Amino acid sequence: MDTFDLIVIGAGPGGYVCAFRAAQLGLKVALVEKRPTLGGTCLNVGCIPSKALLHSSEHLVWARQHAAEHGIKLEAIELDLTAFLKRKDDVVTKLVAGVAQLAKARKITVLTGSASFVSANTISVAGVAAAAKPGATNPATTVTAKNIVIATGSAPVELPFMKFDGKTIVSSDHAISFDSIPKKLVVVGGGAIGLELGSVWSRLGSGVTVVEFLPKIAAGYDDDIVRNFTRILQKQGLKIEVGAKVTGFTNGVLTAERDGGKLEFSADKVLVSVGRRPFTDGLGLDQAGVQLDDRKRVKVDAHLKTTVPGIWAIGDVVAGPMLAHKAEEDGVAVAEWIAGKPGHVNWDLMPAIVYTNPEVASVGIGEDAAKAKGLAINIGRFNFAANGRAIAAGVTDGYVKIIADAKTDKILGAQILGHNAGELISEIVTHMEYGGSAEDLARTIHAHPTMSEAVKEAGLAVSKSALHAL
Repeated sequence: MDTFDLIVIGAGPGGYVCAFRAAQLGLKVALVEKRPTLGGTCLNVGCIPSKALLHSSEHLVWARQHAAEHGIKLEAIELDLTAFLKRKDDVVTKLVAGVAQLAKARKITVLTGSASFVSANTISVAGVAAAAKPGATNPATTVTAKNIVIATGSAPVELPFMKFDGKTIVSSDHAISFDSIPKKLVVVGGGAIGLELGSVWSRLGSGVTVVEFLPKIAAGYDDDIVRNFTRILQKQGLKIEVGAKVTGFTNGVLTAERDGGKLEFSADKVLVSVGRRPFTDGLGLDQAGVQLDDRKRVKVDAHLKTTVPGIWAIGDVVAGPMLAHKAEEDGVAVAEWIAGKPGHVNWDLMPAIVYTNPEVASVGIGEDAAKAKGLAINIGRFNFAANGRAIAAGVTDGYVKIIADAKTDKILGAQILGHNAGELISEIVTHMEYGGSAEDLARTIHAHPTMSEAVKEAGLAVSKSALHAL
């Protein structure tokens, strides 16, 4: 039986980053992953392939709709779906190979197979025998460690009356690899994943309808942001139906109810994107005594320790936003705590992004939530339509909004609707990390001409001092 200082179960962004940091700190580490490649959902079927598809499809739209206004004349533009999808696969292959190379360089033992607890410090890993013949059943290997980290991520939520079949009723895992462009695609769920993949296939020619149960899409964002975001997506061709409860799918027709009335949407494919659930299937947590909460998440304390000494949990399997960067920060902190170092995560400053075009990004508390809590706030807004770089690039949709405490001017949150919002939010996160004020942000020098000047101007606008807007 092999013994390690740390065993990490799951090689997604949280798991492999945890393993990497622990190895840097001198621990003997084993990393267990059931997939044949490292990277978890994010690199294999989630964040990375979906962003590759979004980027490629943006090029297609630009060539068809905007090249001429730049004086670029193109002949007939055609989509090669096979090549389109191959590029996505090539991106994934490059990244997962890179993670494997980093694991090898850090002398991390990688075990390929499904892990299950035998006891609090011992796990069994099925299928790790490298010498097994193709098609043979690989024997299980048992490994032990003083510390074990559960980093098994999440899985798409399935509607009980619309089970995934991988062909017509599909999850996001399937929707990155359609072998043809569906004429009509219905997306159930108006969150980040549904809007992103809906945008991809809409750009490629699908008639896309988004059906959302809540009164608005992108429900975590302020009403004004969502109102403008919805308008932009509709202008791009997406049909958006909110306040609609899906009831079933029969003979190519998805049914829903709204205000007592019945809605029907014909569809070649239905992408169900109504959230993700913590994935602890087959782990045998009861064998180790690890407890779950009422939402089937692993119970942890403020240092991500489970109810069993020596067992930790991070990322999507614990409470908090299901975001890859959150999992990474969890993983680094746990590795440092295990090594006796002062790890730290500021969960209150976890940025969130919808990677459509334009993007939507946020951090901290929004305007609507602040007002609902009765907080005294000042708001600073600045439109990209008044930003020189945005005008030059033809990306003037949206704006930056800063929410600051009315008395102290401390930045409480921010929301951005606009091109590269996911990149722009980072400097606001940085200012907030150090307790910065809107004035601090406004007095930070920004290069000209850049999109980031809109962030500076929004900081100025908190005190009604914006220079390039009335």
